Amino acid sequence: MVARTPEYDWFDKLILIVEDIETNHMLIDSILKRTNCQVLWAMDGETAIELCQEHENIDLVLMDIRLPGIDGYEATREIRKFRPSLPIIAQSAYIYDNNKHLVLESGCNDMISKPIKKDILLKKCEKYL
Repeated sequence: MVARTPEYDWFDKLILIVEDIETNHMLIDSILKRTNCQVLWAMDGETAIELCQEHENIDLVLMDIRLPGIDGYEATREIRKFRPSLPIIAQSAYIYDNNKHLVLESGCNDMISKPIKKDILLKKCEKYL
């Protein structure tokens, strides 16, 4: 049984994790599962776009920026065409002060840098859920 994080209970929320590295996905998934939410996983931008089209009940996307094929910037721009109000949080080890504007210009609502810190991830998610 997974221990719940008592201050966050997102039993009715569906979060899409877009992450090509399985260990990174597993870390984020383990943090989110403690909140009682449902999680989907896409390993690339193309799959993320498809899942957002197929699952209108996705409440939040955690979008990696460096992805094979369609990167996180382009995937976000495509998702914005049909889900303009869906909260998307960029997650990347490559977010620096001089390129944060690229993340926001692509349509992301917010960003979180890697390595992911549990408290920061949960607070950012709570802000948009």
